[in-house]
Amino acid sequence: MKRVHVAAAVIRGLDGRVLIARRPDDKHQGGLWEFPGGKVEEGEAVHVALARELKEELGIDVEQARPLIRVQHDYSDKHVLLDVWEVSAFSGAPHGAEGQPLAWVTPRDLPDYEFPAANEPIVQAARLPDRYLITPDGLEIPQLVQGVRAAVANGIRLIQLRAPNMYSPEYRDLAVDVQGLCAGKAQLMLKGPLEWLGDFPAAGWHLTSEQLRKYAPNGRPFPRERLLAASCHSAEELELAARMGVDFVTLSPVQPTESHPGEPALGWEAAAELIEGFNQPVFLLGGVGPQDLERAWQAGAQGVAGIRAFWPKIDQPSS
Repeated sequence: MKRVHVAAAVIRGLDGRVLIARRPDDKHQGGLWEFPGGKVEEGEAVHVALARELKEELGIDVEQARPLIRVQHDYSDKHVLLDVWEVSAFSGAPHGAEGQPLAWVTPRDLPDYEFPAANEPIVQAARLPDRYLITPDGLEIPQLVQGVRAAVANGIRLIQLRAPNMYSPEYRDLAVDVQGLCAGKAQLMLKGPLEWLGDFPAAGWHLTSEQLRKYAPNGRPFPRERLLAASCHSAEELELAARMGVDFVTLSPVQPTESHPGEPALGWEAAAELIEGFNQPVFLLGGVGPQDLERAWQAGAQGVAGIRAFWPKIDQPSS
């Protein structure tokens, strides 16, 4: 069955809300909500197709857009490739030029709408930021708390509390403090034994690659209302993550890092090839920082994750 190539847009308004449209009842997946767009013609560039479709469907002109995610999905009656771009600036007032109902929805509320199955990874990509902060190792608890507070104030919206050298009780106490700092401002991702899940209902969970290998055969350990992520380093681990139903992954190391000297790096080309075969958002990690965002987007990634690259520089009081 030939795969239908579709260009779709996550259109953001100035207030951060996302524009969605309801599919006509007589179309494939009719009556469900979708991200606006349409078919890419033979030989047509994706950004050209997207601009054309949004002009026809919504009456807007795209002024600023960049790749967000590519999703391949096989329905029983149709195989699709969704080439999704994020539109951050446009001119004109969006309206249903073909009579389709529209809605501006906060990213947090997108899961409340019913989308075709192929759109589910796009919903997740639309809800996630493009930067993922991972806390550094080797800091005292007051320094960690101070750094997280500063990061949230600087606009970081996704934070993994990574504290591998702490005793479990210490980490749990710290997680309580950090969860309070993040409340309503940033999504906290914790690492630890799954037995702790019930103690931190607002937090997402980031599995190590060891946990991924151990638990993937059992499927998701909790409902989709909570974020589930995993650390991946290979095609095999990405396949396990997909089977488990994770919401996003980190893929590393892209480049050599100080923290893992001598460990072989994937390189940008291999990372892009691995992302190509994976349908969920991917944060690239390892020797990358904010300066690599554009390159990460072009490789198909959601964005970049980092430890030192995103950790705020805090002036220490002189002794």
